[in-house]
Amino acid sequence: MKIKSFLARPYASIVHSRIRKGMATAVADQQAILQHLLKTGAGTVFGKDHQLKDVKTYEEYKAAVPIKDYEGIRHYIDQIKEGQQNVLWSGKPIYFAKTSGTTSGAKYIPISKDSISNHIDTARNALLCYMAESGNSSFADGKMIFLSGSPVLERVGGIPTGRLSGIVNHYIPGYLRGNQLPSYETNCIEDWEEKLGKIVEETIHKDMTLISGIPPWMQMYFDWLSERSDGKKIKELFPNLQVLVHGGVNFEPYRTKLMESLGGHVDTIETFPASEGFFAFQDTLEQEGLLLNSNSGIFFEFIPAGEIFNDNPTRLSLADVKVGENYALIINSNAGLWGYNIGDTVRFVSTDPYRLVVTGRIKHYISAFGEHVIGEEVEHALLQAAREFNTHIVEFTVAPMIQTTGELPYHEWFVEFEQEPDNMKAFAERVDNALRQKNIYYNDLITGNILQPLKIRSMEKNAFISYMRSLGKLGGQNKVPRLSNDRTIAEGMAAFIKR
Repeated sequence: MKIKSFLARPYASIVHSRIRKGMATAVADQQAILQHLLKTGAGTVFGKDHQLKDVKTYEEYKAAVPIKDYEGIRHYIDQIKEGQQNVLWSGKPIYFAKTSGTTSGAKYIPISKDSISNHIDTARNALLCYMAESGNSSFADGKMIFLSGSPVLERVGGIPTGRLSGIVNHYIPGYLRGNQLPSYETNCIEDWEEKLGKIVEETIHKDMTLISGIPPWMQMYFDWLSERSDGKKIKELFPNLQVLVHGGVNFEPYRTKLMESLGGHVDTIETFPASEGFFAFQDTLEQEGLLLNSNSGIFFEFIPAGEIFNDNPTRLSLADVKVGENYALIINSNAGLWGYNIGDTVRFVSTDPYRLVVTGRIKHYISAFGEHVIGEEVEHALLQAAREFNTHIVEFTVAPMIQTTGELPYHEWFVEFEQEPDNMKAFAERVDNALRQKNIYYNDLITGNILQPLKIRSMEKNAFISYMRSLGKLGGQNKVPRLSNDRTIAEGMAAFIKR
């Protein structure tokens, strides 16, 4: 055992013990965080606009601060860009995390001196919990790769600004810098394919022990490694590879192909980070779900997903959530985000401790006919069929086909297979039946002859990579949504259907 792994083990034990103790105090910690946020926020422009100095309880807070998305705080962000201080939080942000928007264009999410530890410490804690639970610390002695955005930062309103993964790159501790790949110069390359080529060159002959990234780009990295090594499996190239750290999208649709590419066992650690905060992480290999980060500067609220677009939705604190319910996640943080709808939905699998799974995106659903199909349901249906037909899914997306000629409307699935099922008609029927079992509204529409069963379009090899390239969004944290309620993505994907 080398010095880094030797020293990491007792530290991992201490942090793991502290996190386990925090499981029992999650609700109390949340209340303490709310009171701290109110005390600090009262002196800000936002706090004065919403009379936070008069707010003492959560019920009063809900009455004072409505739910909002980025558009709802954009005018405060503009004030910060103009140089004002104490707008959303005390002082000025130390960073803006720049992320893609929709109606807003680019979004600038503030990170304060108080909130940066949430991003850095939680990533560390996920690895330390893994060390403590598994007893494995030897990966700390090898090379580690973080497939991330460029660490080069611009300035917006005098504030360093860039992708969150690039910002976090600046906080990798010095004792791990020698283990980190790729090189700084390679990490600064903006073009994803050029960058990936350099990453492959720099890592293919190294002793890689940990790889981190979002699953689709991790798979692309594995594919390129295999191509450059005459088809070798990743574990042949990196026999000491022990850990994959992943987040950003549901891992399950990618698991089979990733594991096949690996060609051997590797532990996986799931995380739930975003530009707005690091919300949860896998703290154990034995239990389902991610441990909610209940004592890290964020006060969480939960809205029943079906009410998120209501004028006055039900807002619940952590104490009131129930296992099995689908909730929209709302955050209030020491970065200055108040009643902020991050756009993700979650479902608790346990309340002792509070562990959850991410079920999808609020805006990523299909309800063209009132079915309200969500990401968790389509992923379940497709993966169930794939297992039964012994086929592997590379990537997929689904959209409604409303305007048809002489036939009922339907859901159109764009699926890239590693190898197509022998009987595509039977495969589509199995997916449709699995979705009907999962969503009663969809089932009612099929049985009532409002919709016809879904149709699957088999896609060309690398169709989704080609589509993202066509948008200039290849690599980084970008990914194709699983679900759309319109035809925008479907029309773009049509060019890559197998002919």
